[in-house]
Amino acid sequence: MPGFVNTHHHLYQTMFRGIKEVQEKPLFPWLIGLYEFWKYLTPEAVYYSALVGFSELLRTGCTLTSDHHYVFPNGQPGTLIDDQIRAAKDIGIRFHATRGSMSLGKDQGGLPPMSVIQTEAQILEDSDRLISKYHDASDFSMLRIALAPCSPFSVTKRLMSETKDLARKRGVMMHTHLAETTDEEAFCISKFGRRPYELMDELEWLGSDVWFAHGIHFNDEEVINLKGSGIAHCPSSNMKLNSGICRTSEIVKAGGKLSIAVDGSASNDGSNMWEEVRRAYLLNHLKYGTEGLNAYEILKVATRGGADVLGRNDTGRLDTGKAADIILFDLNGIEYAGCHDPLVSLVCLGNSSLTKMTIVNGKIVVKDGVLLTLDSNEIGKTANKIANDIVQYHRNS
Repeated sequence: MPGFVNTHHHLYQTMFRGIKEVQEKPLFPWLIGLYEFWKYLTPEAVYYSALVGFSELLRTGCTLTSDHHYVFPNGQPGTLIDDQIRAAKDIGIRFHATRGSMSLGKDQGGLPPMSVIQTEAQILEDSDRLISKYHDASDFSMLRIALAPCSPFSVTKRLMSETKDLARKRGVMMHTHLAETTDEEAFCISKFGRRPYELMDELEWLGSDVWFAHGIHFNDEEVINLKGSGIAHCPSSNMKLNSGICRTSEIVKAGGKLSIAVDGSASNDGSNMWEEVRRAYLLNHLKYGTEGLNAYEILKVATRGGADVLGRNDTGRLDTGKAADIILFDLNGIEYAGCHDPLVSLVCLGNSSLTKMTIVNGKIVVKDGVLLTLDSNEIGKTANKIANDIVQYHRNS
């Protein structure tokens, strides 16, 4: 099959999985609790957290991933996206890095503490730097840059507008969280007098160069008027945080661009792309029953759907002239016995989510579930030590 395409992640969160202080909480209290850990992020933590997430993604069939990094702690270098990019090159995954941002701190009416926000000047300057240094718009590019203010409750309208102007001037895509929870909707109505979708429409943040994470709480009119904007559906995260269920079938039937994503590892809590495909199928059928998307349609969303959302027509498909981003599966195991449709097997069966082989840009990077480009055991040991040091430092402070 063509490799899976993951359209929304927060790789740094692989350092903060299973934090007891934030379990069983909805989005806003969950974020408020985790900001206090995230303010201790370092370049080393960002690099190793990316390697952990990339390793999981590659082993479970993802060949192209985006990431949304928006935490830049005070006192740390502002070049954390560079550390992610270095990790992507070292491990061999096709990568869309998004320069996330938070400029609206708690003291200014936003949600995050002042310790993890930046000035708008800092954000825009670094955004322009990253585009100039790294963005490759050519076919088969291994690295592209997008601009990604975090959310309506953590950035100003001015930053959204100036980011849009910069992105369209430089020809890069834009990304943000949108319509994830009813709390977000209430915040937007209270602060801006607009629903989240209406705010994006006002700011000219709709179109084929935009994709949104979640897109759960759209009304009927909004679902059919996405204006080419893509949606990253994050089933596991939405279930764990009790955010709601994305209107997946309705988006597809309206001609919208739908994709599947793992979201951040603190809310998923894994980066298992194949499992996310299964959960997308099951959650869709929970909502739509016999009118839900079938196995083939879900696999299409997970591959070419993701490529389309990220503005790529050179991958996400098995065809002449397309990128050699390919995943192979062995359906001879007993867990697949008795199933008469291989596509149903891939979506509904199996005791493992590890591919037989993952090929990125013509290079074998995973074979029999083992990462070939780096030592995943050493990555895990180092990452675990860094993560434990950060969490214990916060708990002892």
